[in-house]
Amino acid sequence: MLYSITLILVVLLVAVLGFAATRPDTFRIERSTNIKALPEKLFPYINDFHQWEAWSPWEKIDPAIQRSYSGAATGKGAVYEWQGNRDIGKGRMEIIESTPSSNLIIKLHFIQPFEARNTVEFKLEPQGNTARVSQAMYGSSPFIAKLMGLFFSMEKMVGQKYEEGLANLKAIAEKE
Repeated sequence: MLYSITLILVVLLVAVLGFAATRPDTFRIERSTNIKALPEKLFPYINDFHQWEAWSPWEKIDPAIQRSYSGAATGKGAVYEWQGNRDIGKGRMEIIESTPSSNLIIKLHFIQPFEARNTVEFKLEPQGNTARVSQAMYGSSPFIAKLMGLFFSMEKMVGQKYEEGLANLKAIAEKE
C-alpha cells in the first residue's frame, strides 16, 4: 500500500516537473491604455524615477519602502533602487534607452525575494490629441519560473499592477 502511494506521488511529481519543462523559455506581459494627453506631457512621468511615486502601484505596497536614486537625474543612466517589506522585496532599475516622448527601456533587476533580470518597456504613440501608452515586461523563464507559473499567474499578477499604474498615470495626466 505504502509502495503504491509513493509510486503515485513520484509519478505525479515527475509529470508536474515534465509539464513545467515544456513551458516557454521566455515571457512577455503587456498592457496598454489611451490617455487624453500628448506623449510630450506623459513622458516626464515615466522618464523620471522621482515621478513614479505619484502613479506606480508598486510604490503603495510598502509605505516604509526605502528608495535611492543615482546616475542621471532623468533618462538614460538614471538608476532607482528600492528595499521594502517581503511583498515589495529589493531591486534595481536603470533606464538604458530613452527616446523623448516615444520609448523608454529599463533594465530591471530583482534581488529579493528572488533573483530575476528582466526588461521593462514603455511605448507612447500619438493618436490625435491622445496617446496610446503601453507598458511591457519581458525576459527569460528559467525552470523555477516555469514551475512557479503552474501555480501562480505572473500574467495576472503583474498585468493587474500594470493596468493599475496606467490608470493612475491617466488620472494624473487627464486631471491637469
